[in-house]
Amino acid sequence: MYEPVGLWLLENMLTKGTGVYAHGVEVPADYKVEILGRFAVIDLMSSKLLVFLGEPYNDEDFSEAVNICMERIKKFNPEVYGYQYAEELAPRTQLTSMGWRGYIEMRPVESLV
Repeated sequence: MYEPVGLWLLENMLTKGTGVYAHGVEVPADYKVEILGRFAVIDLMSSKLLVFLGEPYNDEDFSEAVNICMERIKKFNPEVYGYQYAEELAPRTQLTSMGWRGYIEMRPVESLV
C-alpha cells in the first residue's frame, strides 16, 4: 500500500531466531495470502509518528547522511511540542533510503496532555 520500510521491532514482536531489525510492507487488514518461509504478518496499533527528514545526499555518502540524521534525532526534544517518545507502542521505522530526498525515519509519540 505504501513503500517498503525498515522496522526496529518491539520485544513482544520477536520470535525465536529473529533479529530486532526487519523489512516490511503494508498490506490490507483483510490480507489472506499464505505467508511462506520466514515471513510473518504482524498487526501494528495505530499511532502518531514524528517524521524526521535529513538533507538530500549523494548515494555514496549514505552512511554519513544516516548517521547525521540519527544524531539530530537524538538531540530533538518532542516535549517542546507537547509529545513524548513512545517507542513501546510501535516500532521505529525508516523509509527506503533515496539520496535525492534524504534519509527519513519515523518515531512513535504520544501526547503529553
